[in-house]
Amino acid sequence: MRARGFTLIEVMVALAIVTVGMAALLSAMSSSADNVMWLRDKTFAEWIALNRIEQTRLQFRKPSKGKTEGDVEYAGRRWRWEQEVLEVEIPGVLRVDVRVRPADAAAGGEGQWYTTVSGIIGDAIAPPRGDLPEYRSPGGGRSSGGSDSDDDEESGRSDDDGGEEAPQPVTPVDPGESQGDE
Repeated sequence: MRARGFTLIEVMVALAIVTVGMAALLSAMSSSADNVMWLRDKTFAEWIALNRIEQTRLQFRKPSKGKTEGDVEYAGRRWRWEQEVLEVEIPGVLRVDVRVRPADAAAGGEGQWYTTVSGIIGDAIAPPRGDLPEYRSPGGGRSSGGSDSDDDEESGRSDDDGGEEAPQPVTPVDPGESQGDE
């Protein structure tokens, strides 16, 4: 009996199959690495945009309406940001849109920006309306988040004691519930 081995054609077909499989594997790995780098850059762009909105909020003056732009160094790379401040229908409230892309990315077109983040800035605090819930501490006293001097007198405690009292849990008071003789 004669020992039979693989023919040259069988070996060539097997190598072609392995080559195609390895090419597909390398392509998938390369695509995955590109996606990871793009997601990292998109995350950095979002952080830059959020930082820009917070810097605008922390200024002591209201931002001027319109577009501004600039560059920032972040994570070892230069980034380009564009900020637009717009009025909204509510008086005293402004919308801030910040777009970010790498500085070396080609300018032009909406698709070049990695992210757009929007924030709201207001310049007014609403006066009390009287419709906020009142809270009652377990001892029966009413609280609106602060300390009443009447509560301190009833408990015999003053602020001069030097001791700290642990905060008491509070429960909401139903506005229709009888408030007693307060």
